Amino acid sequence: MVLAGWVGWGLYSTKKAESVPYEQLRTINGADIRRYPQTVLVETAAPTQRVAFQRLFEYISGANHGDESISMTAPVETQSGDSITMTAPVRSEATGTDAETIRMAFYLPSEYTPETAPEPTDPDVTLVTEPQKTVAVDQFSWYAPEWRVERRMEKLLATLEHEDIEPDGDPYLLRYNDPWTPPFMRRNEVAVAVVEGE
Repeated sequence: MVLAGWVGWGLYSTKKAESVPYEQLRTINGADIRRYPQTVLVETAAPTQRVAFQRLFEYISGANHGDESISMTAPVETQSGDSITMTAPVRSEATGTDAETIRMAFYLPSEYTPETAPEPTDPDVTLVTEPQKTVAVDQFSWYAPEWRVERRMEKLLATLEHEDIEPDGDPYLLRYNDPWTPPFMRRNEVAVAVVEGE
């Protein structure tokens, strides 16, 4: 009975959240090549994922100059690397500095544009407009611990190298489900922007 309720919650929460739209261009060795439209993100840097998530959750819960409640969308991105500019996609990122910092962001629902998205009230939260981009993606299920994410990123980068497709930045993790979704129902993706025309 509990398992059925858990699975039911997983189905409900997955179907309820708006996802960022994309155009599927092709598939190579299990990796999808997609084109994403311009998107608006809200982003922060914090000492932990929990602090970063809380700041962003407060923004979509009304901590913005419009006092607007904004629907949660999928995915949330996570990235590890040496440096990512503030124009990077929705990410949590270990910046590689002395005091490790996490950068995380949420995609805003499609009805928001750079002009209509409400400004954050927290000075540590920033709105970011990400231009249209082409991305290579490798999808997987279950939990996404660091070792599994690293292995999937290595596989994706090897596929791109084999196909002579040039990455345009560092790979990152996309998570589509809330923490209460059963692991076998989770959708995770490792992704990396690629040079246009690939």
